[in-house]
Amino acid sequence: MEVSVIGSAQAKIGKAELAYRELGICGLSGGRKVISEKSRVSFGRSMRWRKSGIRFALKAIQSEPLRSEKVSGQARTSKSRDGVRLFVGLPLDTVSDCNTVNHARAIAAGLKALKLLGVEGVELPVWWGIVEKETMGKYEWSGYLSIAEMVQKAGLKLHVSLCFHASKQPKISLPKWVSKIGESEPSIFFADRAGKHYKECLSLAVDDLPVLNGKTPVQVYQEFCESFKTSFSPFMGSTITGISMGLGPDGELRYPSHHRLVKSNNNIPGVGEFQCFDKNMLSILKQHAEASGNPLWGLGGPHDAPTYDQSPNSNNFFSDHGGSWESPYGDFFLSWYSNQLIAHGDRLLSLATSTFSETATTVYGKVPLMHSWYKTQSHPSEQTAGYYNTTSRDGYEAVAEMFARNSCKVMLPGMDLSDEQQPHESLSSPELLLAQIRTACRKHGVEVSGQNSSASGSPGGFEQIKKNLMGENVVDLFAYQRMGAYFFSPEHFPSFTEFVRSLNQPELHSDDLPEEEEEAADSLHVISESGVRMQAA
Repeated sequence: MEVSVIGSAQAKIGKAELAYRELGICGLSGGRKVISEKSRVSFGRSMRWRKSGIRFALKAIQSEPLRSEKVSGQARTSKSRDGVRLFVGLPLDTVSDCNTVNHARAIAAGLKALKLLGVEGVELPVWWGIVEKETMGKYEWSGYLSIAEMVQKAGLKLHVSLCFHASKQPKISLPKWVSKIGESEPSIFFADRAGKHYKECLSLAVDDLPVLNGKTPVQVYQEFCESFKTSFSPFMGSTITGISMGLGPDGELRYPSHHRLVKSNNNIPGVGEFQCFDKNMLSILKQHAEASGNPLWGLGGPHDAPTYDQSPNSNNFFSDHGGSWESPYGDFFLSWYSNQLIAHGDRLLSLATSTFSETATTVYGKVPLMHSWYKTQSHPSEQTAGYYNTTSRDGYEAVAEMFARNSCKVMLPGMDLSDEQQPHESLSSPELLLAQIRTACRKHGVEVSGQNSSASGSPGGFEQIKKNLMGENVVDLFAYQRMGAYFFSPEHFPSFTEFVRSLNQPELHSDDLPEEEEEAADSLHVISESGVRMQAA
């Protein structure tokens, strides 16, 4: 990779071979293809400033050895006038199941490209199932340490997401020893009304139960965090500036209420299902009902709630008119269900805060944006996920208060989503829900950070993100999801560079603004004699 800063004098920042094999470049027919000497992947960017005469150019060229020389000057950091710090998520499978770095050279090239653009840092998913894979208490950090070193050498910051859940795509499992325990004791997992277990994260009901070879999950999570802190101590507070604590499915503070795929052909999501039917959740519910003087209310969850794919009015519980959610039993159950989730978040964020309190890093937790059916009175998608939020009750006040109590920041996904892009029949409103959560956070002094839903995103996604980052929408950090083949494709990368520039532009002095006639279009070209395509990382 060659990066040049061209002015009165020219300083070469460095060259690196771009490994096409690790980028996963295939022939259009699907077979693996050898790229010819004439082929190249180039990240094209040309920008001139009138007074300084500086021009940035970035290109990746095959088969040139790594060479680094002293850099003249510093790349600007991505911080808009409202103070947002821009990060980009690394691929979910950055570190392989065998603890090696996937796509190492491609990631190195990508890091340099992001540094040149002015991005502040990258977000790295760290998987429980990879680090503590074989045996409880035996940690293997080598792959992740290699990434931290790469990020540090690139001059970027690192935000780490500790993932105590599994992933279906790419396939990343829970630790083998945890899954083995689950085979003989499936009640360590959440269960729905049909008794089917969700095996991609542990049930919050076992947080303080010694179900993991005599230890509680909270103890296991804490020992994991302590090992992380020790192993990454050279990077803490300098390269590593933030840590997101995994709180549930996809790292979010929620129940896995929507993990079943929608069967309908109209893309209208169902309301999801309550996840309180494993024996440990039922035991807690039974005790709570007896203590409240209504033992019959503790026999199980709502019997008249819809199933995963159904609409709110397909059964009585979430009906807008006379639904069971408004009854004394409904209030009892929904209060208990949401309080269990908040208590779980409190336990894990408290653990993270105490562990990392002296490391000069900030702890974050991710709150979901369950925006489907938001315009109904009962807000069923939020309620099955654990948020007792209705038209007459704010379900996010207690959540924000819990984050404030633990001095943690909230990470909110879906900042690229707009109401106009949602199916009308879903009565969805990501914009109103986002505003409600932000209001609750503002009231309790909790800073908000954000993410987009995906790199492919929705139409107008970048404009919606900018709307959510500017003006009164103060955001501490924005983590753009996620680096991979599509991210650097000609269909996406030019739009992303324009987005970054639009965030940075306010910092430039008027005399240093680029001349329109000299601005070159952002591009990333994959050129081959027979044509190639990049597989998702």
